[in-house]
Amino acid sequence: MIKIMKMLKNTLLVLFFTTCNILNTQYTKEEIKKHPCIIGSTAFVLMNFVPDDESPNFAQLNIGYRISTKDVVSLELKQWRYFEPLGIPWGPSKTDPNENFLGYIREKGFAIAYQRFLWKGLYTAVHVMSAWQDFINQNDKKIDSGFQIFNTYRIGYHFNFFKKRFFIEPSLAITHRPYHTEMPIGFKQQDDKWSKFFFAEPGLHFGFNF
Repeated sequence: MIKIMKMLKNTLLVLFFTTCNILNTQYTKEEIKKHPCIIGSTAFVLMNFVPDDESPNFAQLNIGYRISTKDVVSLELKQWRYFEPLGIPWGPSKTDPNENFLGYIREKGFAIAYQRFLWKGLYTAVHVMSAWQDFINQNDKKIDSGFQIFNTYRIGYHFNFFKKRFFIEPSLAITHRPYHTEMPIGFKQQDDKWSKFFFAEPGLHFGFNF
């Protein structure tokens, strides 16, 4: 997973610097009235092509609506899998295989997101996800199921181009798991060692206005 996160950070930086010269102002009321809807995803889906035994098998579809020049609401449909506790911070433990689960968690669900523009393309966003989980052991067998609430608190910048029909949004986020059901014992022992928060998670959403 650390390889995946590093690649996402590098992709975010490259796209940020290559798009600085096409920065536009935020949308006008007339533009929103003409194209109020959004469909998109996240660059994290590209990590599925990384040759790695820990590929996330990630999929995400974002469907949104621009309420005003400053307010956007979205529905995000997601599925993925992960092999380590989500609260392990950046550092040596992130790459330590001893911190991995004896298996992995397969997760699917949906998030409701609210995005607020503060100044030009600068925005903050809150994503609240309901996630259903399958706990898979080392023999690739499901041993239990669960549920969690997974929140993301994001700050980023919106770049639009091609007459404001397309956009990308590089960002950094804090993730938070305020609630989850009891995990199987082996998974719980690993997860309980770490915080329910994760800081400085990179993000790169993209989409099309229609």
